[in-house]
Amino acid sequence: MSSLRKKSWVVGITGASGSIYGVRLTESLLSLGFDVHLIITNAGWRVLKEEMGFQVTSREEMLAEKFGGYEGRIIYHPITDIGATIASGSFLVEGMIIMPCSMGTLSSVAHGASDNLMGRAADVMMKEGRPLVLVPRETPLHAIHLENMLTLSKLGVKIIPAMPAFYHKPKTIDDIVNFLVGKVLDSLRIDHQLYTRWGD
Repeated sequence: MSSLRKKSWVVGITGASGSIYGVRLTESLLSLGFDVHLIITNAGWRVLKEEMGFQVTSREEMLAEKFGGYEGRIIYHPITDIGATIASGSFLVEGMIIMPCSMGTLSSVAHGASDNLMGRAADVMMKEGRPLVLVPRETPLHAIHLENMLTLSKLGVKIIPAMPAFYHKPKTIDDIVNFLVGKVLDSLRIDHQLYTRWGD
């Protein structure tokens, strides 16, 4: 019976700059047929509005319009919904990606604060031994940022900083975004065609 379960991932978008990364990741997972449980912090909504022109007054309607039409299904969870399905380890998902991940959210996850659904869902991934990927987007970094990343790395959390590469000769911003999203998918062993690999 469990083999018939539709595979799904949790995606978190925080208030760090680079909201396009989380949007592209969500689109990519949906297009590959995965369901996506989406969490967006209040600051994340602010950045989506500022950077991508998202209308944030009717959030669920806007998300349905933006992410409709894919093979996978979008399931939106408000950040305050601590009773959401993904807050429980008994609810099965493949793993979670927070992209982009602010230093505030990273700190919360590193110290097990679980004071909102983003932190709780990440905590569930760690306690259940499921993949958790954080994509921090901040510069420069000070010692507390680095220590928090080291703490999480020691716990098996994958840290993939939002650092573009140029060996694939990107020509557009989309090329740069797709490369980073592709690296995240690579780390989760998810096949994709988002960028040209070295040697191809």
